[in-house]
Amino acid sequence: MQKVIDNIYSLFNQFNNASIEQIIKLHQSGGDRIYFRLYSQKGTFIATYNENIAENDTFLYFTDCFSTVKAPVPRILAVSNDKMLYIQEDLGDNSLLSELERLGMTAEVFNLYKKTLSALASLQIKADEVLDYDRCITSREFGKQAILNDLLYFKYYFLDTLKIPYDKEKLLLDFEALSNYLSHSHHKFFMFRDFQSRNVMVKNGDVFFIDYQGGMKGGLQYDAASLLWQAKANLSDDWKERLIEYYMDQVAELLKKPIDKTAFIGQYNGYVLIRLLQVLGAYGFRGLFERRAHFLSSLPLALRNLKWFISNKQIGISLPVFEKILTRIVEEDVVSRFETKRATESTLLVVKINSFSYKKTGYPPDESDNGGGFVFDCRGILNPGRIDEYKLLTGRNKEVIEYLTQQTRMEEFLMHAFNTVDIAVENYMDRDFENLSISFGCTGGQHRSVFAADAMARHLRNKFGVAVEVNHLEQHIYEKKEAVIIKNK
Repeated sequence: MQKVIDNIYSLFNQFNNASIEQIIKLHQSGGDRIYFRLYSQKGTFIATYNENIAENDTFLYFTDCFSTVKAPVPRILAVSNDKMLYIQEDLGDNSLLSELERLGMTAEVFNLYKKTLSALASLQIKADEVLDYDRCITSREFGKQAILNDLLYFKYYFLDTLKIPYDKEKLLLDFEALSNYLSHSHHKFFMFRDFQSRNVMVKNGDVFFIDYQGGMKGGLQYDAASLLWQAKANLSDDWKERLIEYYMDQVAELLKKPIDKTAFIGQYNGYVLIRLLQVLGAYGFRGLFERRAHFLSSLPLALRNLKWFISNKQIGISLPVFEKILTRIVEEDVVSRFETKRATESTLLVVKINSFSYKKTGYPPDESDNGGGFVFDCRGILNPGRIDEYKLLTGRNKEVIEYLTQQTRMEEFLMHAFNTVDIAVENYMDRDFENLSISFGCTGGQHRSVFAADAMARHLRNKFGVAVEVNHLEQHIYEKKEAVIIKNK
């Protein structure tokens, strides 16, 4: 890693005479790319290191083409000779998704979605005239086989795990028919393939696109479906309807001719279905095969989204066996398999979460009648307290939080802790236990243990709605939160 850091300094000096004051490694979220934020007297910049040169080549080529049609993409400022490292302008940390989460479904956010769709349509159509699709990483076009692969992913990683009987041969025939239908789009231009609100950055009221290196030629509707039906965004039906109408108007204006909205919406709905099934396949793989609790808990929402869709939308093609299967998997007995138990008015359980110092106080005693509980040792995580600028801060300060989430294995550590504790919480709620103790310890009880205790408290409140008491022993902070009651219907 030190060699990469040295190369960043060298590459930065090729286009900027200011000195770099600090380099922070950012959270690694996509593929093998490693991101760094560079701080200098002339502002901040983003450096990307990726040993996949073909992927870098495609990203840089796409960026150059998009810039020629004035699309909102980051400016590339320098590229290393080996093409494993490049520096681009910093678009900040605010995504369209984070703005939606911060402000809610307000007029301001609605206008950001309109800006996004307008810029999307412009990029898709105008860039198609200048792009060489042979420069794509994988396929040059999102065609029948790619659609069929998505359907099979859903089949293997979600549908087959339910062990619901169905005619496999007839289902595959329906998959073939749907793949043929969607691959014969009348509006094929550039397609991002993963156009979601987290890949739309918001800066000074304008929107910018990132993470488009996996793009190819494909149906216009696919990206709009990806954006408007993103599960985490959970846009209202009214917003979805108004925004797809706006998008179609933008497309017609750019093409300088009216479009057949009925046919357009039919294929759009088909792509929405593909995206919903992709989500179920991904959640099934991450949750049912890799046993990641977050993905398992997301399955009910994904199934309810699918239920609403098949009850209210038409995709323009008859798929009798497939439609029957979809109707079956959204029935309540299937959805309930993945429902998380939630606290009710009769739930007695109170979870007491502590942070403490091994060096100063040692294990905090569990004074409840139940006794015992969990103790997690955070000392295997890199200690931000060893860094001078963090010594007087705690695990609640932004700088420490960024360090722990982006430069340590804290998130991996917490995932295992969550999975372990969840088993006990569900069991204790069923058995009407009143107390559970969970403690996180580190050297000084100031950074790692504080952050981990707060994270566990948020997790249990959000997932189970149980009453939680947090006690940061060394920081002398005590918080009590009542249960988020879900009344029985």
